[in-house]
Amino acid sequence: MSVENVRKFFIDRGIEDPVFELPESGATVDLASKTIGVEPEFIAKTLAFKVKERNVLIVTRGDAKVDNKKFKKYFNTKAKMIKSDEVEDLTGHPVGGVCPFGVKENVEIFLDESIRDFKYVYPAAGSRTTALKIEPDKIEELTDAIWIDVCTY
Repeated sequence: MSVENVRKFFIDRGIEDPVFELPESGATVDLASKTIGVEPEFIAKTLAFKVKERNVLIVTRGDAKVDNKKFKKYFNTKAKMIKSDEVEDLTGHPVGGVCPFGVKENVEIFLDESIRDFKYVYPAAGSRTTALKIEPDKIEELTDAIWIDVCTY
């Protein structure tokens, strides 16, 4: 159902379905970069956090890591990822398929500055075997995401 939600997200906005099937799993940055044929930094890794009572997704470049000091400075709390067995219930997407499109209404979306200068990035599309190619500014436009700087690479 998650992939269908991603497809519907785009179709509802008058955009042709950008989702493509991967011949192999893209559940991790390394798997996705090898399967798609791009360097790991071009994979748009979407991380799910619990920020007090908020469900937060942060989209960052594949080779980036969350900087705990930057995270705490921005969110005023320690970085705490959503437990893997709760990710799908809270975001609408399973682990390995989390993306900023077609998520549940109570999910806030942030884009890390690490992807801003890329022409295109490749986020998952609701499953471990689907992805899409998109401009970072288009993600912002479609999701009303907020740009932040909480990662290092």
